Amino acid sequence: MDLADTKKQIKVLFFGRVQGVGFRYRVCRIAESMAVTGQVRNRSEGSVEVVAEGIEQELVDFLHRIQEAQIGRYITKEQVRWMPATGQYNKFGISFE
Repeated sequence: MDLADTKKQIKVLFFGRVQGVGFRYRVCRIAESMAVTGQVRNRSEGSVEVVAEGIEQELVDFLHRIQEAQIGRYITKEQVRWMPATGQYNKFGISFE
């Protein structure tokens, strides 16, 4: 297996007017059209957290598609953390916890 094909995980916090605007639903639709797994959820302080796993280039493309989608205009700041994949996700969905 090529190192470029090694799965990774990103944890992204999106800040701005990202709750109550269909942000989670749109992120989920973008993810479902790509080879990424994970979840998106609202956080109590008003941000939205995305945890996604896949090969690095697919995750980079995933982030770009979020930023370039209509919902991207609601983002004022984002924090991205890269880590090794855990393999705990078998699809992408919205978490309501």
